[in-house]
Amino acid sequence: MPPNCLVGCEKQEMSIFEIIFKLTLACVLGGVIGLERESLNRPAGLRTYTLVCVGSALAMLVSMDMYYSFNQTVNADPGRIAAQVISGIGFLGAGTIMREGATVRGLTTAAGLWTVACIGLAVGAGLYIPAIATTILILFVLIYFIKIEDIFSGTREYKGLVLVVEDRPGQVGVIGSQLGELNVLIKDIQLTRLDTGDDLEIELLVELPSGMNINQVVEELSKAQGLRSIDRLN
Repeated sequence: MPPNCLVGCEKQEMSIFEIIFKLTLACVLGGVIGLERESLNRPAGLRTYTLVCVGSALAMLVSMDMYYSFNQTVNADPGRIAAQVISGIGFLGAGTIMREGATVRGLTTAAGLWTVACIGLAVGAGLYIPAIATTILILFVLIYFIKIEDIFSGTREYKGLVLVVEDRPGQVGVIGSQLGELNVLIKDIQLTRLDTGDDLEIELLVELPSGMNINQVVEELSKAQGLRSIDRLN
């Protein structure tokens, strides 16, 4: 029977050597990417990435073995168990995403965990070349793309501000107009109604144009009517 057929195939026994090889390769590939994350003190590092990759490979091995064992008696789906890895890894990735002030950190780590899970599935399915190639590409992205980002974002500066203003119609629009006149971009905004009921807290992440100081922005916003207070986050 062709080694890659999924319909009408007889059970294909995997040798112990092949199983150990797949799990070991998944361990190595996941560990290599995790080591890069560990070096940057990210929430998920060497052990987490390695476990995700090995676990994904094992899930694929179990899924394939169950298919070849029962496809003659039931309508088995060879990708059912493996498919749950893709959705389930989202819960683990969500745990690495943290909000600090107006900024969100950990998205790259979460995306890396999802990709490592896919690499583990590829190894478990015997797709060694795609798994190794993906690992190399991911390492290239993590190591070198940050330098490219620095080149293109070197002239940009991000700052966080927290404003407490009188809660009245059009107040947020006034703040936005003042920032627009300064060519300051709002990258993120969070609104919270305070316990007093009369005040609104506006948390902003803004992108300053080249040559502008955050003090200029604070000075301009201080002119807004109904402003109670304004503080910097960073």
